[in-house]
Amino acid sequence: MLQTLNEPCVLNACQHYSSASIGASLFSGQQKTIDELMKQSDLAMYAAKTAGRNTVRFFDPNMQATITAHALLEDDLRRALSERQFRLHFQKQVTHDGRVVGAEVLIRWLHPGRGLIPPGEFVPHAEESGLIEPIGQWVLETACEQLKRWEGNLRFASLRLAVNVSARQFHQSDFVQQVRDVLKRTGAQPNLLKLELTESAVLTNVEETINKMNLLKTDGVQFSMDDFGTGQSSLSYLTRLPLDQLKIDQSFVRNIGIRREDALIAQTIIGMANNLGIEVIAEGVETESQRAFLEQHDCPLCQGYLFGHPMPIEEFERLF
Repeated sequence: MLQTLNEPCVLNACQHYSSASIGASLFSGQQKTIDELMKQSDLAMYAAKTAGRNTVRFFDPNMQATITAHALLEDDLRRALSERQFRLHFQKQVTHDGRVVGAEVLIRWLHPGRGLIPPGEFVPHAEESGLIEPIGQWVLETACEQLKRWEGNLRFASLRLAVNVSARQFHQSDFVQQVRDVLKRTGAQPNLLKLELTESAVLTNVEETINKMNLLKTDGVQFSMDDFGTGQSSLSYLTRLPLDQLKIDQSFVRNIGIRREDALIAQTIIGMANNLGIEVIAEGVETESQRAFLEQHDCPLCQGYLFGHPMPIEEFERLF
């Protein structure tokens, strides 16, 4: 069937080509209804598309199990939003002498049955299902509420909070207004809010990105490019983006002292950021040798397990 469908078709003296993704389900006798077989074949067809299209996939019970698990997870995520099961953990960002200048807020899910769930287990599905937008809005609002609570406390009043923003959340048409509304509603100081964007989010639509960033920067909001060095950054875009900070990806930091190439990449990013007048921070700093290398090469800020794990707000405040 595939071979036949791949053959060219002549229309108006022009050759046209097509391909097919085929899903198939095996059966014996009449144990399964036609509807069941069609549903199974449909799942197999989408598996063929995921595999690169123009191919055949047979139904596997694991496909149904995956779909069911995703559906249950989506229901759980919706319930988590309505029942406020999410929590923010804070990982401090420091100078080399240990002075805390701020923190990155990281979401955790306090599931009533499974306990504390790390973001890697639910954020990808939240992005796929579209729930990342309301979840991201909750993170932004909660972080700004925390900034407002710290406002009158001399120990915390100058701390900046970094909030991760997904590509899907950032490219909402009303994203700028959403941030402005949250800042107005909470009363948080905009200059203490730092939005972290990934390279993929920034480069999806450069002109739109620059426009949104500039609008929020007029309000005082700061921007950091997360996981820098892992994507397809163009230096021409980098000079146009109104960035306040570059964050060196932990994959390079982790290999300092192990892979000479990764150490050179980290050193190059630091030099480039300093020459462009952009603050630079290294994430994933876990050893004293990594910290010493970063200090030696003029990276002023660090974040990682060497200085502290992400922790609940009560524990974070006790550090001071």
